[in-house]
Amino acid sequence: MSTYVPTADQNVIREKRFTPSLTSAAHHAIEPNEHLYGEDVIPHHTLVRQMEARHIAMISIGGAIGTGLFLGSGTSLADGGPLGLWLGYIFVGSICYAMMVSLGEMVSFLPIPGGHIALAERFVSPALSFAMGWIYWYNWVIAIPAELSAAAVIINYWISESRVNNAVWITICIIVVIGINAMGARAYGEAEFWFASIKVLTIIGLIILGILLDLGVGPSHDRIGLRYLKHPGLFIQYHKIPGTTGRFVGWWIVVTQAPYSFIGTEIVAIAAGEAKNPRKTILKAIKRVYVRILLFYILGTLIIGLLVPSNNMDLGVQSNAFSSPFVIAIRNAGISGLPSVINAAILTSAWSAASSYLYTASRAIYGLAKSRNAPSFFTHTRDSGLPYYAVAFCGAFTALAYMGLSSGSNKVFGWFSNMTSIAGLMTWCGIGITYVRFHAGLKVQEIDRDRLPFKSPLQPFLGWYVVISTIVIGFFSGFSVFLKDDWIFLKDDWSTAKFVTNYIPYILFPMLYLFARYFMYRDAPPVAASDMDFVSGIAEIEAESYEEDPPKTVVERVWKWLM
Repeated sequence: MSTYVPTADQNVIREKRFTPSLTSAAHHAIEPNEHLYGEDVIPHHTLVRQMEARHIAMISIGGAIGTGLFLGSGTSLADGGPLGLWLGYIFVGSICYAMMVSLGEMVSFLPIPGGHIALAERFVSPALSFAMGWIYWYNWVIAIPAELSAAAVIINYWISESRVNNAVWITICIIVVIGINAMGARAYGEAEFWFASIKVLTIIGLIILGILLDLGVGPSHDRIGLRYLKHPGLFIQYHKIPGTTGRFVGWWIVVTQAPYSFIGTEIVAIAAGEAKNPRKTILKAIKRVYVRILLFYILGTLIIGLLVPSNNMDLGVQSNAFSSPFVIAIRNAGISGLPSVINAAILTSAWSAASSYLYTASRAIYGLAKSRNAPSFFTHTRDSGLPYYAVAFCGAFTALAYMGLSSGSNKVFGWFSNMTSIAGLMTWCGIGITYVRFHAGLKVQEIDRDRLPFKSPLQPFLGWYVVISTIVIGFFSGFSVFLKDDWIFLKDDWSTAKFVTNYIPYILFPMLYLFARYFMYRDAPPVAASDMDFVSGIAEIEAESYEEDPPKTVVERVWKWLM
């Protein structure tokens, strides 16, 4: 089936419909790699497509698989019980799937710099693009120092802070993370490929080991089976709330915690502007990423629920390998030595995540600048396509990791880092809104979705599912503070901080939109479905797309399947 390419007549029609003032970035969102046209000089405002399919395949996996599965799942197990944990992750995983296939349909058609931020301007409004761009940038620029601080604490597993100050480890991590990003997209893609490969192999190994331990294949020969599903039970009575209500609240707590593990799968859209053969590369990456993410998390949480009782006192109490449910299971089985290996994998995850977050934050602000929602100097690039001002500016925020050196500052910083999960949900909400409008534009302009590179199923219902579910989860994200009978706003410091940090991003997102709508783009209402631009940049994207050589050997076929 042929891919949709506008004809000359359609180009004329779209140009008449298209209003430049409504989507100012549409004309310049895609700037071609001039090497394709025989030029020696690349404009110094353009990203360069230089990442291979294997890089793109691992970038989203690397950004999404972090400490959430290794550590965060332990807290969720303690709050929701084994079945509450599993069902909570399945529910949030379904939202992740709906978001990714919606994003995949748009990005495989228009793999442009700025990803979903640029698409929001093109198909919804500049105001939504402004809000999505800044909330997305905030999400990752705050997450960078959080991961760097976590890396330092993880190293304390081997070398205590009394021997070497954590500032040393933070400095080393900062140098490596900024250094990788400063070498350009290809170097970042190569580093992330290996970092993510380590994480994937670790998770696969832990899942296999978990199955064997559950069956009694271990030093203790203790066949666990379904023991912990019977006692302490499938669910937790959260805060000892009796009956079905207590079990439901425990499950809902897991639902509000699980997004932290899934946020980052959409990073592949940001990388679209630097991918070789973008349509095929991005499409393959998105299809494989959500399958692997869901597989890892759903299988991983199932194994965790079987191996560790939900009332284990070590769950979620530390920030290193000791609180990982996998390590707890390994210790209980009498296996020595492996906790260090798992801790090394967690360290790799934190390091890899920090590198991904810096890459994503720098490309987010680059996309904002291309849409004239940030200072234009952020669009400046080297000949290699590196947006050096964007990387330097976002890299400066790594210094916030030093706040973790004092306990008081660390507590304050923890409150800010907690906001990233809700900010990520607001990004997913924006992607859902963008897809719903994209779908409406295709319908009004009578463009057959079957001719798109990828047609996602059950649309536009999945798009609406993303919008509604993320709004609901965000609204109830801090509800647990209300379960404390003695909580008084501004009196109970911990609960007040949790309440405020959960709801600031939730309130900030619409505030950013309203500010942009009524103060920056007062004369630019939302783009009508009939005025949406499905033409600009298509010729350049088609020129950069090509059929890949089929694999010739068994090894090549296996490699292609993996990547």
